[in-house]
Amino acid sequence: MENENAALEPDPKDKMESYQSYRWIENGHILLWLIKDTCWSMEFKPGAIFMITPTVGVAMYILWRSRNSRVDLFHNIAVCMWITANSIWMLGEFYKHEFRPIAAVLFGIGLATLLVYYIFFFRKDRREELS
Repeated sequence: MENENAALEPDPKDKMESYQSYRWIENGHILLWLIKDTCWSMEFKPGAIFMITPTVGVAMYILWRSRNSRVDLFHNIAVCMWITANSIWMLGEFYKHEFRPIAAVLFGIGLATLLVYYIFFFRKDRREELS
C-alpha cells in the first residue's frame, strides 16, 4: 500500500528541477520591475508605461507556474497584486489622477492573501516539509 502512495507523490528531485527550470524567469522579473520603477523615478513616462506589460505579464506567468505549490501560489498572488497596485499608482502620478485608493485596495488584497496563508496553511505546510 505504501508503495502505491509513494508512486503518486512527486519525487522531490523532480520538484526541485521544475522549480529551477523557471527560477531564472523569477530573477529576470526583478530586472523588469527595477527597470519599470527606475523609469518611474526618473519620470520617463514612455519607458515606465511600456514596462508595465512585461512586468505584470511575467508576474502572471510565474503565478501560473507556481500553481501547484501552495506557498508559492499565495506569495505570487501577493506579488501580482503588489505590481499591479504599484503600476496603477505610477499611472496616477504620471497623469495627475488620484489612483492611490485603488492601489491601496490591491495592496490590501495582497496582504490579505498572505495573512490567509500564514494563518491557515503555514504551520501545516511547514510540518509537512519537515516530515
